[in-house]
Amino acid sequence: MNIILLGPPGAGKGTQARKLVDDRNMVQLSTGDMLRAARTSGTEMGRKVAAVMDRGELVTDEIVIGLIREQLLAAGDHGGFIFDGFPRTLAQADALGELLSEIGARVDHVIELQVNDDVLVERIIGRAAETVAAGGQARADDNEESLKTRLMAYYKQTSPLVGYYYAKGDLKTVDGLASMDDVAQSIADAIA
Repeated sequence: MNIILLGPPGAGKGTQARKLVDDRNMVQLSTGDMLRAARTSGTEMGRKVAAVMDRGELVTDEIVIGLIREQLLAAGDHGGFIFDGFPRTLAQADALGELLSEIGARVDHVIELQVNDDVLVERIIGRAAETVAAGGQARADDNEESLKTRLMAYYKQTSPLVGYYYAKGDLKTVDGLASMDDVAQSIADAIA
């Protein structure tokens, strides 16, 4: 089973992806993690990624799809893939669909974690404050201004995917502001 998790920054996609990995033996494909790993891998693709990142440029869709292709083909026995942070654009959604089709796979479910932006910002700012109070270090971008910038980028680039996957009949929505366990149960129900 292959799943895409959609939702704005801070909606809990990474948390829910980890739960699916633990509960269903799925493989989480996080583009950020893949880019960091590729950069230090020493492979041809890794050298391309490092060169682009060293120039301070954004990695192209072609490179990201190449990394995803490598992961899809290299994975062993598992319960499917969770796409976390990809696709972000309609062009990437088309490219992912083509890639999966090439290897005889498809997207089985697209889960949108719906949130109220104001509540989400309060939750993230609160989480950052709790982390600092506990002696930890909050993410550098867990502040109101950065969050609003990240939310704007999400709505400009990624939110069109909601309509795209709805039109394909693949989209299911869950309340992303519910408790972690309730969100996990809603996802489990949606993919059952």
